[in-house]
Amino acid sequence: MVAGSVKDHDIEKGRRLFARPCDFLTSGVGPDSFPLETLPEIAFSGRSNAGKSSLINALTGQRGLARASNQPGRTQSINFFEISGALRLVDLPGYGFAQAPKATAAAWNRLVHGFLRRRARVCRVILLVDARRGLMAIDRGMMADLEGMAVSYQIVLTKIDTLPKARIGALISATTEAISGQAASFPLVLATSARKAKGIAELRASLAELADFQ
Repeated sequence: MVAGSVKDHDIEKGRRLFARPCDFLTSGVGPDSFPLETLPEIAFSGRSNAGKSSLINALTGQRGLARASNQPGRTQSINFFEISGALRLVDLPGYGFAQAPKATAAAWNRLVHGFLRRRARVCRVILLVDARRGLMAIDRGMMADLEGMAVSYQIVLTKIDTLPKARIGALISATTEAISGQAASFPLVLATSARKAKGIAELRASLAELADFQ
């Protein structure tokens, strides 16, 4: 389910892109350990346990590609995955993990914000929002940070299989209204479930438009 529409030829382009091999490239904790910027990069951000790794696995059709965990805060480095000569997917550490020591949380924030400020080929941040909670203050804070850095972002609702269908449309509408007028926001809000493969084809189509891919 989406706010707006995705055309059939875009769905097919997304399918063909994500049918290509996708491999883990490297994991880094600073500029010296990041790969050279040779391809467009899509960064995945969101609250801890919002489902970043699960969504990457669903997009690529590889269950074990990104390490998913029910333990919030597990991803503490920046992980890079490459779709054969076309696109990179970047799994960022989650934010808002209440049990993390303040120094650790601050280090994660410096890592992520430094990456987004300096990485020239990041063409969009996929900002994951847990559908069970909707936009929270910490998500809005991240949106404000992205606006301040002039980094394009797109909100993707996750875990929609946990909600009654009647609530999903209202949540999409409320989220779309929340980003209205935000200069850095991409206007298409997507609702997804990695577990049920809902909204995955539409997200693939959206990302295919940013790839070095015909």
